[in-house]
Amino acid sequence: MTHVTFSGLKRKEEIMKVAIIMGSTSDLSKVEPAIEILKDYGVEVNVRCLSAHRAHLGLSSFIKETETDGTEVIITAAGMAAALPGVVASQTVLPVIGVPISGATLDGMDALLSIVQMPSGIPVATVAINGSKNAAYLALQIMAIKHDSIKEKLVAYRKDMEIQAMKANEEVIEKYK
Repeated sequence: MTHVTFSGLKRKEEIMKVAIIMGSTSDLSKVEPAIEILKDYGVEVNVRCLSAHRAHLGLSSFIKETETDGTEVIITAAGMAAALPGVVASQTVLPVIGVPISGATLDGMDALLSIVQMPSGIPVATVAINGSKNAAYLALQIMAIKHDSIKEKLVAYRKDMEIQAMKANEEVIEKYK
């Protein structure tokens, strides 16, 4: 798509793109909220299931693809040893956000600790256990530096959250007068 700018020159419409990589299809239900949020903001979402342990060649190939296809942020979701976010971050300078996924044994604490303990120079931004919604919002905030449409929508969303919080406050005040 193209549109006319004020100078009369045509330019391509900006691509807004995030990659989401999960380590297992069992993580899909935990990342779907992030996919929905990103799409609601007009962001193209490229979703993959690529284990750092079982599909390392496919993972590396996909990471290389993100370097040239307009991807701006990569969200990774993994449980247990949660090597995926670190492996991705070690192969790209794109911002990587890790979502620790709860497992059966340690309820996601193992994944959380694995993701936040990255060596200096290979950071992974980390959100709460099963926190894919915040991963999406963090990705949007990173992209809002470049994309005014995202920034405007985030500001409006925050204002709406404030209005809803103040309404709830008024209801509590009224109830307990």
